Amino acid sequence: METTTPSAVQKALLRGKNKQDPYNPFDWYAKMRKESPVHFDESSQTWSVFTYEEAKRVTIDKDTFSSQPPKDQRKHSLMKTMVMMDPPKHTRIRSIVSKAFIPRVMKSWEPRIQELMDELMAQIDGKEEIDLVQDISYPLPVIVIAELLGVPSEHKQSFKDWSDLLVSMPKSENEEDVAEWQKTRDQGEADMMAFFADIIEEKRQHLGEDLISLLIQAEEDGDKLSADELIPFCNLLLLAGNETTTNLISNMIFSLLEKPGAYEALAQSPELIPRAVEEAVRFRAPAPTIVRYVREDTELGGKALKKGDHVIVFLASANRDERQFSNAHEYDIHRHPNPHIGFGHGIHFCLGAPLARLEACTAIKDLLDRYESLELLSYVPMTNSGMYGLKELKLRVTARL
Repeated sequence: METTTPSAVQKALLRGKNKQDPYNPFDWYAKMRKESPVHFDESSQTWSVFTYEEAKRVTIDKDTFSSQPPKDQRKHSLMKTMVMMDPPKHTRIRSIVSKAFIPRVMKSWEPRIQELMDELMAQIDGKEEIDLVQDISYPLPVIVIAELLGVPSEHKQSFKDWSDLLVSMPKSENEEDVAEWQKTRDQGEADMMAFFADIIEEKRQHLGEDLISLLIQAEEDGDKLSADELIPFCNLLLLAGNETTTNLISNMIFSLLEKPGAYEALAQSPELIPRAVEEAVRFRAPAPTIVRYVREDTELGGKALKKGDHVIVFLASANRDERQFSNAHEYDIHRHPNPHIGFGHGIHFCLGAPLARLEACTAIKDLLDRYESLELLSYVPMTNSGMYGLKELKLRVTARL
């Protein structure tokens, strides 16, 4: 029976969330950057990093800051994936997996992504009100990643439910809330792993052109992914392939509508769409935090960190650091260069970033082409999640003539 005590990192994150509006944590970030940029939480014995240079150092310095959690915390499948590994194992697995994300493979997906977007737009044709999350930003990425992996997309609601569970957090530190969350999460993860175990067995018998088949076949210096490595990695791909991109598209539209004239300006200058997507990653990072573990005593931001300490890096705060970005509190579709770290940095830079960019650019371009204006009606932020985004984004839409 697994413990129902929240980890130190979960405690720190829960307490941080209790101090902020789930969709507007930015005042709290600014306060922490000013008053305690490298902050130690006594109750959870965890460090939090809020400023750009310090955050970037943690992501780059793999020798001091490990991605691999202590053995007693490696309870879930995501803990067994390359995002939770250090070299040389990380190097080995990433070199195998990266073959499925080379530019030629990503380029080949452009027509299919456009076709899917056309189908989704056709389904809302004639409507005066839409829910962007349910109508566009959720179904597009989840169908794309299902097809990319080579699994039946009719299971997309299960994929979404599993992904939400894997990034979920307890409602509180209360023992009953933690126990309920742990039980639900464990069952969802077990169902997901069983699903992929069956899929992988089928693929081994009948290899195709899909990503799972490519990973089964992929070799690096005679090495292959074992079943124990492949199933957790499928979990990771499903999660990363839909959860972050859904939030990226929704967050970008919200940011455009929040700034008067920004939507219209982008419609008049569609060549700026790639910059606007990058700015959305900076301005409202879909994956706001990463966790590292101190491997040896070190100093960060004038504070002494000890071997074994846990560190939460608030990428979303670092991306708003006034010392790094001019007018950091503004969403600027013209911003360039844009050295944000919303996709991570260093050896763990997001492998799926090109796919997320492609999907977001395609979705935004179609929305700009179809609608003369979008009016924000209501929104519901995600809560009790390690991700940052919206569960609902209702819009009044005016089609172009």
